[in-house]
Amino acid sequence: MQYDIAAIVEGYAQGYFLMADERDRLSWYGSRDRTFIPLDERFRYPKSLQRVLNQERFTVAINRDFQAVVAGCADRETTWISPELEKIYWLLYQSGYAFSFETWQGDELAGGILGIVIGGAFIGESMFYRIPEGSKVAMVKLVERLRQRKFVFFDAQMMNPHLERFGAYRVKDEGYQVLLEQALQRACNLV
Repeated sequence: MQYDIAAIVEGYAQGYFLMADERDRLSWYGSRDRTFIPLDERFRYPKSLQRVLNQERFTVAINRDFQAVVAGCADRETTWISPELEKIYWLLYQSGYAFSFETWQGDELAGGILGIVIGGAFIGESMFYRIPEGSKVAMVKLVERLRQRKFVFFDAQMMNPHLERFGAYRVKDEGYQVLLEQALQRACNLV
């Protein structure tokens, strides 16, 4: 099957995101509000995670094993990442839009975050871990990277208790569209 990568990027640039349903049918979705991971002083994390960071048990990489991160994100009992969406992520990766932000412990992939970068927007699609704290360290290090690279926002799409621990907050669609427009005007690079 052929995919129009420009049309897919445009869908994300309009504030939509792709998800597969329980039958693996892929559709575009929108939301009345989005969840942002703060890139300012509101970002926080548990003190126990600071100890892990201080121990430097993990190294960080970008796109060292993109496909393994996608597979890790899809490997759960209920997933919105269908085989078709995995192919689309691969094409977005090859086109310079999809990235995996990874933590490693030696030669073992510890965890990672899968995201789409369009301008100054980082749109987090999913995250996973294989080694405890792997995805949490990835989150902290990714926020540091996004700050350094002057990204406008880190869109985590939907709120959950895990993200709340990092200071995640909701943005109504009207505000999201304003920030998205600002982000699209900025040329940021994750790498």
